Amino acid sequence: MTDFADLVDGYQRFRTSDWRRQHDRWEKLKVGQEPRVMVIACSDSRVEPAQIFDTLPGEMFVVRNVANLVPPFETGGGYHGVSAAVEFAVTQLKVAEIVVLGHGQCGGCKAALAGTFDKAERGQGGFISDWVHLLDGARESVAKDHADLKSEEAREAMEQAAVRTSIENLRTFPFVRDAEAAGDLEIRGAVFAIDDGILRVMDEDGGFTPAQPRAD
Repeated sequence: MTDFADLVDGYQRFRTSDWRRQHDRWEKLKVGQEPRVMVIACSDSRVEPAQIFDTLPGEMFVVRNVANLVPPFETGGGYHGVSAAVEFAVTQLKVAEIVVLGHGQCGGCKAALAGTFDKAERGQGGFISDWVHLLDGARESVAKDHADLKSEEAREAMEQAAVRTSIENLRTFPFVRDAEAAGDLEIRGAVFAIDDGILRVMDEDGGFTPAQPRAD
């Protein structure tokens, strides 16, 4: 298992290899960042956006949380980490695209589907329960189409529904709607399957099909 000492060893390899090879890139990045894409992904350790999309530092503005969720726009009390990241990406960095990246075998989606932590105290799953309640509507929709909520089909449907839910919630932010209406922002969804490595991209109808190479 990787521990902090292993991370430091990895840093030493980075410092003597990639850092030196990409010195010009780091010289530019120290001045500021200009990513064109924001990615909203899950915190799951198996799903690393930079690896999946084969990107370099400075190319993506990334926020990660349980089940790659975006809460709806609201101005009440509390801390709004995801909302702050979205606001910064859209209004300050002026990203041209937001990608909500779901994934297979998502524990957060599984917990939402099964109600695993519904009665848990905070510190024993209560915070998780509060967060994945954002998917209550998605769970109801999946339950209508899948009698067995423990089936693989129900799990995959929930993972896709989580992406659609986050996209719907993104569009409750006035500055997101304004940027999209002006043609300055596109919102996309995708799900990465851990078992087969296939990235499925959401189409205009909300379905998901395998990503295709860009035509030359």
